[in-house]
Amino acid sequence: MSDITPFRIHADDEVLDDLRRRLHATRWPAPEPVDDWSQGMPLAFAQDLCGYWADTYDWRAREARLNAFDQFTTPISVDGCEPLDIHFIHVRSPHPDAVPLLLTHGWPGSIAEFQDVIGPLTDPTAHGGDAADAFHVVCPSLPGYGFSGKPTEPGWGIERIAAAWSELMARLGYDRFFAQGGDWGSMVTTLIGSRHADRCAGIHINLVVVLPSSDDLTEAEQAAVGKFDHYQQWGSGYSTQQSTRPQTLGYGLADSPAGQCAWIVEKFHEWTDHDGDPLTAVDRDHLLDNVMVYWLTDSGASSARLYWESFRNPPFEIPEVPVGCSVFPAEIITPSRRWAEAHYGDKLVHFGEPAKGGHFAALEVPELLVEEIRTTFRTVRSA
Repeated sequence: MSDITPFRIHADDEVLDDLRRRLHATRWPAPEPVDDWSQGMPLAFAQDLCGYWADTYDWRAREARLNAFDQFTTPISVDGCEPLDIHFIHVRSPHPDAVPLLLTHGWPGSIAEFQDVIGPLTDPTAHGGDAADAFHVVCPSLPGYGFSGKPTEPGWGIERIAAAWSELMARLGYDRFFAQGGDWGSMVTTLIGSRHADRCAGIHINLVVVLPSSDDLTEAEQAAVGKFDHYQQWGSGYSTQQSTRPQTLGYGLADSPAGQCAWIVEKFHEWTDHDGDPLTAVDRDHLLDNVMVYWLTDSGASSARLYWESFRNPPFEIPEVPVGCSVFPAEIITPSRRWAEAHYGDKLVHFGEPAKGGHFAALEVPELLVEEIRTTFRTVRSA
C-alpha cells in the first residue's frame, strides 16, 4: 500500500483572496422578466448567495470539517490507460464486524455530499444505531472531479471508472464490498454490480433508471412519465451541452465563480425537495462546500467531460448481485416498484420510497438515506 498517499484539502490564502475579488467584480446579467426559476437562477438569488460566499462563508471552518475525514490519493491504471491519481475518503469503522462500503457521487456533486452520512455509516452506535449496521466507508472523487486527477486522454467513462473502483477497493485490502451511488454514481455502481460481481456483494442506488414495464400505467406511473418528459423538454439542456461541448462550457466556469455557482446550484433548485426555496432543502454552507470543491480544483470542464464520455450511449446492464433501490419523491426519475421488479427480477431485495428528499439525498435527508442503505444491506448480510 506504499502507493497510497495521505491527503489534506488546503486552499492557499491567495486563492481565497482571488475568489473574493472575482465575486465582488462579477458582471451580472440583466434580471429575468419572470418571477420564478423558469429561466434559470433568479438574479436576486444569485447575488445574495454569491454575496454570502464572498463575505460570510467561512471556508477555513468548512475545510477543517472535511479534513476530519481521513483522505488519500493513489494512482490507478486500468485497461492499459495512463495512471490517474484518484482522491478518496477512507474512514474505518470502530466496530469489528463492519463491512466495506463504496460510495460514489455524481454531477454536480462531490465527496462533500457525504459529510453527514459517513459518521452514521461508520459508527452507528454513536448516532443511535446498531453496531450490526457498521461499514468501513470509501468515498472516491470521480476522475476529473474535485481532488482526483484530470484525465488527459479519452476513455475515462463509467465502464473504466467501475473497473478503477474495483481496483481501488482491492488496493485497500477489501476482497468483498458493497457499493452505493446516485446520479453518475448510480451508473458506476450498477456496472460494478454487473461486471465486478466476483468482488461486489451487493449494491444500492438512489437514481433508479428503468423503463415502464407495461402500457397500462397507474396514475402514479403516468405522473412519473410526465415528470420525465418535463425534464427532457425543460431540464436537460445542461446534459446536452456537457455531452457535446464540455470544453467550450469550461471557459466560463473556470473564469467566473458566480457562473460556476449558478451552473451547479440551479440543479439543486430543480432536483431537491423544497417549498420553493432550495435553501430549505440544503443550507447555504453545504451548497457552497460543494461549489468550492469545483472552484478550487477548476473542475468545470473536466467534470463535464464525463457526459461526453458516457451520456449519449450508457450501458444499461442488469447487476448480478442483490440490488436495493430508493426512489425519493423529488428525484429526476421516479419509477414504480413494478418497473424495478420487471427490470431487476429476483435481484431486487429492497425498493424504498422515502416520504421526503430528492436527487441529493445525502445532503437533504442524510438520516433517510442512511436507513435505506442499512435496510438494503441488512438483507444481503443475513442471506
